[in-house]
Amino acid sequence: MLAASAIVFGMIALVLAGGYIDWNFMHYREATIRSHLGHLQVSRAGYRDSGVADPFAYILDDDTTSTNALRAIEGVRLLAPRLAFSGLISLGDNTVSFVGEGVDPAMERELSTNLLIVAGETLSEEAPREVILGEGLAASVGASVGDTVVLLSTTSSGGVNGVEVKVRGLFASVAKAFDDTALRVPIGLARELLRVSGSHTWVLLLDATSATDAVAAKVIQRLPADGYEVTPWTQLADFYNKSAALLAKQMLVMRVIIALIIVLSISNVMTMSVMERTSDIGTAMAMGARRTLVLRRFLAEGLVLGALGGAAGLVLAMFSAYLISAIGIPSPPPPGMTRGYTAGILLTPGLLAGAFALSITTTLVASLYPAWRASRLVIIDALRFNR
Repeated sequence: MLAASAIVFGMIALVLAGGYIDWNFMHYREATIRSHLGHLQVSRAGYRDSGVADPFAYILDDDTTSTNALRAIEGVRLLAPRLAFSGLISLGDNTVSFVGEGVDPAMERELSTNLLIVAGETLSEEAPREVILGEGLAASVGASVGDTVVLLSTTSSGGVNGVEVKVRGLFASVAKAFDDTALRVPIGLARELLRVSGSHTWVLLLDATSATDAVAAKVIQRLPADGYEVTPWTQLADFYNKSAALLAKQMLVMRVIIALIIVLSISNVMTMSVMERTSDIGTAMAMGARRTLVLRRFLAEGLVLGALGGAAGLVLAMFSAYLISAIGIPSPPPPGMTRGYTAGILLTPGLLAGAFALSITTTLVASLYPAWRASRLVIIDALRFNR
């Protein structure tokens, strides 16, 4: 019972901790994708490396043949054009720099579902001269919903152009640094401001994040090899990638600690079991039981203990996970975010299988020395033990 209890509580701790980390991975991944990145971004070749220095050299023509071909790919939910630009935003005596995106309001309502509107409303095709600001940018310039601001930017010919727009809403994404500098405008207004046609990127939203690589390969096949580049979200979400790598290492350390606890607990219990049954082992060997049979019996005992303890631990862990998820785990804002959230426990087949495999493996490892020690007993000394 002591050994089984160690396995059960080890499995519960491992599954709950791993499920909490996996839930955060999933939540932050989907929030990143559905706030501003999308699953895939298509742009002119070289735009990622040189587009900041010369953005007008990498404009994509809104070729309906190409965009319709990409939309027809299985797994693609929608394709939205975006036009990137930068400049100055002014309100009264306050002027600050911004990084802007011209977007299609209708498509972004489905693509940017995790872009939280904290005040006012999101962009609308019925309001072509209204913009939304990141809440950090709005605070810097002193703007609020309903204010009229002026946007200044450099045109494709090298001149300066300005437009007067109304603040329709304020937004917050998963990245505070993005909210401190970003604004969004209808793409028609962005083209008017920059005096261009077309867009810098086509952002693709897929039916499933797991299909990103497969769909990316199909997109590459549909486009000219030397004219475009296809960038998956994993190459754009640098903070997510580093956070995921850090949490994965923390989870590995936790697995090692739990494995050591189980090994030490099982090894201690099995060693005591061997000592308590020394006379029985001697009697069995005196009646003809071979040493290999004694070894197999103790290994089998460890295997059964690991299987039963692991199974019970998984059942209790799954029940606890569903209960905790129903209640929710209030979590503070992670680094780089401004708002907390209510987390849950995500149970995946890989997590449950890994935890069960760990219980089996560790109990077998823990049983090796006691089983070997039992099989090495001298029959005469075993029979005289405790007499």
